[in-house]
Amino acid sequence: MRGRPGMLVRRLPLKGAFRLGRFGDIWHKHALSAVVALAVPDLILLALGRLDLAVYPSAGAMCALYAHGLPYAARARTLSWVALGMIASVGVALTAAGLTRSTIALILVTAVLAALHKVMCDAARIGPPGNVIFTFMAATCAFMPQRLSEVPFHLVLAMAGAVLAWLVCMAPALVRPDGPQRIAVARALEAAGRALAAAARGPAADAAASRARHDAAAAVNAAWHTLLLVPAGPGRSALERLLAHAEESLATGSAGEAGRLAGWAGDLRRNRPLPETGLTEAEAAELTGIAVERAARSGRPRLLRAFHPASPLFPIGIRVAVGSALAGLISMAAGVGHPYWAIVTAAAVFQANAVLSWHRALQRALGNFAGLLLFTALLPVSRTGQLALVLLVLVLQFVTEALITRNYWFGTVCVTPMALLLTEFPGYRPAGQLITDRWLDTCVGVAAGLLGCLLVTNRRTAGRVDAALHRVAATQAAAERLLAPGSPGPGDVSRVRGLLTAALVELREAAEVAAGEWWQRALPEERIAGAEQRGHRTLARLAGPVRDRVCCGSTDG
Repeated sequence: MRGRPGMLVRRLPLKGAFRLGRFGDIWHKHALSAVVALAVPDLILLALGRLDLAVYPSAGAMCALYAHGLPYAARARTLSWVALGMIASVGVALTAAGLTRSTIALILVTAVLAALHKVMCDAARIGPPGNVIFTFMAATCAFMPQRLSEVPFHLVLAMAGAVLAWLVCMAPALVRPDGPQRIAVARALEAAGRALAAAARGPAADAAASRARHDAAAAVNAAWHTLLLVPAGPGRSALERLLAHAEESLATGSAGEAGRLAGWAGDLRRNRPLPETGLTEAEAAELTGIAVERAARSGRPRLLRAFHPASPLFPIGIRVAVGSALAGLISMAAGVGHPYWAIVTAAAVFQANAVLSWHRALQRALGNFAGLLLFTALLPVSRTGQLALVLLVLVLQFVTEALITRNYWFGTVCVTPMALLLTEFPGYRPAGQLITDRWLDTCVGVAAGLLGCLLVTNRRTAGRVDAALHRVAATQAAAERLLAPGSPGPGDVSRVRGLLTAALVELREAAEVAAGEWWQRALPEERIAGAEQRGHRTLARLAGPVRDRVCCGSTDG
């Protein structure tokens, strides 16, 4: 469907919105960490008869959901920043609540915080659960009656919860200090094996093979970034050799390697001794050194640049601010008692593009409706006593982390009753009012979020595709020069191969984001497909010279 000349208005599809995927491979780590971090303060406050204070340490405890994919030294730093961000957000929300009881003012403050959370989390690539937890806790605190004199004590409780979350997330380092990097490399090996198996099926599976090849390249890139965060040593070197072997197998297209890579991944996950790849030290140095250098250059987030008006994240931040404010104001005008639920729903709807946001809106609506039914079923149990209330919340938190990895709507089936039960910590409320408010706020938040996506379009995504095409073309031209007779040594070949891999991953991601924007100029689909095909063929041609030249170089030396 076309709008103005040169512009394309895309339909918003239903396909795939509710499809269930596989369970996440480390969902239990998120789940157990969050449950422990929440259980300790909740049970202490329950024993003291002050369960009404539970929201404040819970804000800090929710930090336990983050950074589980990072090596422990990097995890410690990241969790510290996450905790500071959470405490700062809660501090602003509590201060606003202490300064004014104007609902409009609190809605605007919360909407601005929601936009800041979205931009910062996307720029820092913090990963799931991203900005939603920050916005949920800040919005909850903003609409709780507050005196300014109480704010310091409540912030101390939030800090205590954050410290506990930090300790819980760092505790596994005592048992398995190399666990995160092993898992990252195992994922890359598994993805590479799937890509090789898909390629072996022949032309009939070209689309699936292309998708699997992109997923494998992205997983390998992510693993290099993870290894970069690990101090140099024998353990890191062994993992680098495994990753280099996977990258080389992808380039050469050796279908017989699929089973071997899967077996190595199983060894890594089961904490068995690291397998040997057969690469010599000289080969490993050439095949890994440049890749790590490449990851170092491309992996530094630029947080301040994300707020520049020319940043691709800037329109997304405006979307979140507009949509969240609109949701809160409509909810207030409708007389709903919890306008912050509508704000959180709108903030949760916003994804990388309009199609993904549309899917998230549908998922949120379905999950909340099913969650309200579950809340109705659980309500008699929760009102048998405060201990039952706390235990139900903890069980729901645990199950949420399992289900949400399969599909967002599946997880929100448990998130909805959990959020409603949390409102009962200070005291029981009429069930009918809670259910009605939650459903109205869901509908308002979903509608406002989608309206924000349609009103604030992100046309810069097409420009990102153009830049990615230019980068692929420039890197491929450099690769072609290296393949000519008399070209430089293997270090240059490894460098260009790594840069070309990264450029192809970036092109695919940019194309997928741009393809989901509903109002933009048509994408150069043929140029994108041609660039990807030529790029992957060049990668295959580069794979042989790397090892050949490494062997020759080591012999000559």
